[in-house]
Amino acid sequence: MFRPALCLLLVVLGCAPALSGEPRVWTAEVMTTRIEVQFVGPTGTAADAEAVFGIFRDVDALASEWKDTSPLAALNGAAGGAPQVLPDELFALLQRSVSIAEATGGAFDPTWAALWGLWDFKAASPRPPDDAERLRRVALVDWHKLELDGEAKSARLAVKGMLVGLGGIGKGWALDRAVAMLRSRGVTDFVLSAGGQVYTSGNAASGRPWNVGIRDPRGEWNDWFALISVSGASVSTSGDYERWFEHDGVRYHHILDPRDGLPGRGFRSVTVVSPDATEADALSTALMLVSLQDGLRIAKEQDVQAVWVDAAGLVHKTEGLQGRFVERHPPLEPAPPPAAP
Repeated sequence: MFRPALCLLLVVLGCAPALSGEPRVWTAEVMTTRIEVQFVGPTGTAADAEAVFGIFRDVDALASEWKDTSPLAALNGAAGGAPQVLPDELFALLQRSVSIAEATGGAFDPTWAALWGLWDFKAASPRPPDDAERLRRVALVDWHKLELDGEAKSARLAVKGMLVGLGGIGKGWALDRAVAMLRSRGVTDFVLSAGGQVYTSGNAASGRPWNVGIRDPRGEWNDWFALISVSGASVSTSGDYERWFEHDGVRYHHILDPRDGLPGRGFRSVTVVSPDATEADALSTALMLVSLQDGLRIAKEQDVQAVWVDAAGLVHKTEGLQGRFVERHPPLEPAPPPAAP
């Protein structure tokens, strides 16, 4: 089931009058995420929106490590044993994941899921995990040991205890599939939103490109410190503000570096813009975990655009965003700690 919604939160112009009447927006909860579909102009119906949600449900059934009946769960359950023959689409996604792992030097790693539960952000008094346990888990993370056989369309995790998790790429993959489906149906002007990622196609009101807002990492949920004009591309943001805690004056967040099991330290948020939503999804996470110099290199090699807000609140961006990026205000400084009684 899905229901009409008022507007998309990340797309600033998404609630303006459309070319043909008001925008039509539907939402659903899939993959533990709020999925929103917005159509403007004459194309796009409730049936098209439901087809989008159906794609996300299919991806969830195929590639969720948490569903016992999924092919991915079967692969994880066989770690250290025999190869598992996989559906073509899941095999292709694993191939893509390995390719991005190689391009990012392992900052994105589909075998990161062995770290799941290592950090407890919901604990009454959260604290960093024991170093020995962290290193034990990190030893089970290595994309090189995800063995793929292109002829058999099979995969094998070489070491017992290894786990594949596709939460850092699966929503982008679903977005790409949904975009292709809508275009095959003749739908031209739309925005799809999945958590912190959107895909814009065609135009917003009065033939203008869509303007996508980037959240201020230290502002309120609806405070966009900058806008990017974009059409025919995906915008994905990863930030340190979703799940985090402070311990002994250090801020720890949920975006873990698969290479050492520690949260990234250099950035508050990273936003990636790419026509390929799968790539944007994975790279926005990976670029949180490498230096700015390496991030700029990766962005150039992968032909994507990116915006960084570093730990000091300074903004950095790739040259390709010139003329498309508008900063509304500088990122806010973090609030000072309360005064001692």
